[in-house]
Amino acid sequence: MTITVKVSENTKQEMIEFFEDFKRPKTPAYAVFQADDADTVVTLYESGKAVFQGISADISAQMWIERERHLNPLKKVETTNSEQKEKKEKIENKIDSKIYYANTIGSDEVGTGDYFGPIVVTSAYVRKEDISFLEELGVKDSKKLTDEKILSIVPKIIEKIKYNSIIFSNKEYNLKYSTDINMNKIKAILHNKVLFNLSNEEKNYDYMVVDQFAKPYVYFNYLKNIPNTVRNITFMTKAEDKCLSVACASLISRYIFIKEFSKISKDLGILLPKGASNCVDDVGVKIVEKYGFEKLEEIAKLSFKNTEKIKEKLKIQN
Repeated sequence: MTITVKVSENTKQEMIEFFEDFKRPKTPAYAVFQADDADTVVTLYESGKAVFQGISADISAQMWIERERHLNPLKKVETTNSEQKEKKEKIENKIDSKIYYANTIGSDEVGTGDYFGPIVVTSAYVRKEDISFLEELGVKDSKKLTDEKILSIVPKIIEKIKYNSIIFSNKEYNLKYSTDINMNKIKAILHNKVLFNLSNEEKNYDYMVVDQFAKPYVYFNYLKNIPNTVRNITFMTKAEDKCLSVACASLISRYIFIKEFSKISKDLGILLPKGASNCVDDVGVKIVEKYGFEKLEEIAKLSFKNTEKIKEKLKIQN
């Protein structure tokens, strides 16, 4: 069992004093100490995160949860429990066979966490008779497959599965993004569009499933001024694992994203990294130095923090 408790500075100091005689000789990176408490190992990090691991982790942690409450009565104690988390994940990941084995239209997107590369949103239509074919092909959430595997199996999927995709370039993203139109609103609008397009073409479906990225009432609030709003939607967390049409939509979106990403890299003559890590900032600097800041407006999502970091490295004033 592992329990994590976020403690304040005053509780942190009490823990340091309490475990003084029980500390282990070696301390993990970024930790203040690691100590033994009967059959539990306690690690206190500089950030104030206290991790209790062992058979009696709940007993050891409870003492410090109570101290945190006593010393900081106005502050809510933040805790996580590995066993509770596992139970919650099992419940969330439970497959509803009624939906899994039905005719479904599902949608999913990629590219929303990547500084470079477009946002790609896809809806896919899977019939009951397609299920065994897709299972044999090994259709899974695109995040669990390598790019090479996706490039290999998606052509086989799109030969058999009807789909509708939108490639939303970063130039379009930068024009649309504002305080009133955030990433989730853009996603909702794009999901609605591909679902509307495919459901008009394929009407013989039992369920329409969306991989949930916002509460349903928030999702539909994003669409309040959008025409042709599709409403008969089943929202699911981790839907790629529970509905094959969502899994196909995820894979097709990823396939298109990889192709588009490769084109941008080739045009620039620079190998672009995916995601939004520090190495993305370094490549962003190279792009600005070679092509000017205007190029980022075409190929990058300027709302990401990477933009400010790139400007700082280049000493560009806003």
